[in-house]
Amino acid sequence: MLTTAFPAGSPCWIDLGSPGIPATAEFYGKVFGWTFVPIPEAMGYGFVQLGGRTAGAIGPIEEGDRPTWTTYFLTTDVDVTVRAAERSGGSVTVPPTDVMEEGRMAQLTDPQGARFALWQPGNTQGLDVVSEDNALVWTELHTPDPDGAFAFYQGLFGWRAENFEPSPGMSYRVLSTAEGDQRQSGFGGIAPTMQEEQPAAWTPYFAASDVDALVTKATAAGGSVLMSASDVENVGRLAWLADPNGAPFALIKGEPSES
Repeated sequence: MLTTAFPAGSPCWIDLGSPGIPATAEFYGKVFGWTFVPIPEAMGYGFVQLGGRTAGAIGPIEEGDRPTWTTYFLTTDVDVTVRAAERSGGSVTVPPTDVMEEGRMAQLTDPQGARFALWQPGNTQGLDVVSEDNALVWTELHTPDPDGAFAFYQGLFGWRAENFEPSPGMSYRVLSTAEGDQRQSGFGGIAPTMQEEQPAAWTPYFAASDVDALVTKATAAGGSVLMSASDVENVGRLAWLADPNGAPFALIKGEPSES
């Protein structure tokens, strides 16, 4: 389960690149109830907050870039992890950079082309809220080469994986950090891309007490449905959506724990 303890290798931050920040913030505000808080010195970048707690961020992108959510994974040394990624076939898109006193970051793509980022904490460890309704609860990589992708990230973070078959013939790896109880430290998964032309990408899942209600809110606010709300055995109810700029994200209501 994702927590704000953020052990090494866990997702600790997400942000969204947008060509129109005010409209994007308004969309997510209608869906999740987030409030956008701009950072004056950050050239448009700002936090999205849920009840005063930071749930992510939205920032500008360059013209022609693809709007997308980026997942940041915690590392104790960004520079060392970047060098390891390059040796294993990854590419650096934003080199290691200090973010004032808050931490040090870098952005990369893995060998299959999926974007991700690294965060070395300073004053900021990561998000203030996870694993609650309308906050990040899971992150999932869809890739044409699940074996190669897992080997790459395992080399960077020491991740562990447990094979899971949510439905007959469906291959899925549940990811856990290197330390702690493997099931308790699960934070995401790796699965094959669903369509041949689908690019490799990390997609955030947000917890929802009512997936269908949030789908309705999202479509009313200008979003689109990529995968209709449906029940997945041994998982829960989920849906895939895209915001008005086309950035994918997902919703999930997990199955209640058995008493």
